[in-house]
Amino acid sequence: MNQLSENFNTWSESESGESHSDVSVETFQYDGKILIIGCGSIGLGIIPLLLRHIKFSNATPISIWTAEDREQVALEVGKKYNIPVVIGRLTEENYRNNLEQFNLGQGDFIINVSVDVGSLDLIRWCQPRGVLYLDTCIEPWPGTYTNPDLSISKRSNYALREEALELAKTVPTNSPTAILTHGANPGMVSHFMKQALLNIAESLPHSSPIAVPTTRSGWAELAMSLGVQAVHISERDTQYTNIPHTSSDFFNTWSVDGFLSEGCQPAEIGWGTHEKNLPPDGARHDFGCGAAIYLNRPGAGTRVRSWTPRGGPHLGFLITHSEAISIADYFTAKRGDEVVYRPTVHYAYRPCDTAVLALEELAVQNWDPDFFTTKKVMVDEVLDGNDDLGVLLMGTFPARIEGATRIPPKPYAYWYGSELDAKTARSRAEYNSATTLQVTSAILAAFFWAVKNPRQGIVEPEQLPFDEILDVMEPYIAPINGAFTDWNPLSGRGKLFPESVDLTDPWQFKNLRFD
Repeated sequence: MNQLSENFNTWSESESGESHSDVSVETFQYDGKILIIGCGSIGLGIIPLLLRHIKFSNATPISIWTAEDREQVALEVGKKYNIPVVIGRLTEENYRNNLEQFNLGQGDFIINVSVDVGSLDLIRWCQPRGVLYLDTCIEPWPGTYTNPDLSISKRSNYALREEALELAKTVPTNSPTAILTHGANPGMVSHFMKQALLNIAESLPHSSPIAVPTTRSGWAELAMSLGVQAVHISERDTQYTNIPHTSSDFFNTWSVDGFLSEGCQPAEIGWGTHEKNLPPDGARHDFGCGAAIYLNRPGAGTRVRSWTPRGGPHLGFLITHSEAISIADYFTAKRGDEVVYRPTVHYAYRPCDTAVLALEELAVQNWDPDFFTTKKVMVDEVLDGNDDLGVLLMGTFPARIEGATRIPPKPYAYWYGSELDAKTARSRAEYNSATTLQVTSAILAAFFWAVKNPRQGIVEPEQLPFDEILDVMEPYIAPINGAFTDWNPLSGRGKLFPESVDLTDPWQFKNLRFD
């Protein structure tokens, strides 16, 4: 399979007792204990994957800690799989004492898939104990996103990432592995980014095999040489339900609380070197790596033009995500101290239709997340539909070969990602939808890597081997496809109403932005 294969052994379907469709089931021997913090859609969805793929030595290998609002679900899954469940709310004041009851030590693991539980404090707790760690988002303690005493810059994902990078500098060499932000996005999409670059490079006329970069600077140079100017994390969710919807309902295909918290944060953009002007409502941070900007408005109130192969053009919400910053930073090319290349990177998310309606109501309610009286993550309630999630690389690519046709250089885009549908996702893993399976399989892959590489310190997705991670994920998130397109955001513009656009460069952010 890949470098992880030495730790796998074949496990037949009859041993697992579950139907897992077309997923190739292989197991990983693990002698430690796992504490899952949070039992929302992701915490629930990762459990069957861990139990399917890991052979445990410990008699009680997995425990769950979750807040009171998930008590019933957690107790049900705990009873089904014989997993201990502790109900309560971890706070900045009590997390140390509460974590001690699990007796975690060298080689054990915390998977943090909660909301409002401080990621960096958990890492600080794990490091001296030798406990491995993984999360899907750098979470602060409650109140950070809504603290009026903090500037917009300090309430951003950029600020949270900078704090994490500072913490990473303080841990000793050879310290326990802690993987930051490794879900679908952030996480999986960073690996898609590297594979997409290689796919574009392979389409160019060449006489020798493409050399896969082995360094951060090598990847940045490859992106620059291919003419990539902008990158969307382009997602279109078409999953649907027949549940009646009212204005006070927020139905979604993943964590409603997580979506609300990040939707009410400022829109954030990894800011490229090709950009001519800062947006009128944009601002730079006065600290850190300088790879990103923010807008003085929430992400749930900002839309951009984007594209996916099956859905075509769509309007996506520019929701803040840390991958917009980490990808832009990772793919920055320098000459000495001078930045000579960086792509513009941001999320372009078209959620399921019921969530779009809820976001409109959120704007009407002046971004008050407490307005919604009913919050529901739809899994079994989803009747059908897809979650197409990938990276859309935009730029003026060099001349390439497509089939037997030579395509001359001009503005093009290339999308690469997962086109998973709801019914297939459910057949592959219990408690999962197309959306959650893209996250839980990424957690599984990163878990394997961390156990195999337990002394790597604090790392981001871009530092992990993209091919190993995608090899583990692919059986769950397939089909994975790529497609070139000549779509660009200037298509059909200005015919009925005058618009301020840059006709000389379609990939300027001002052209991609809708409102």
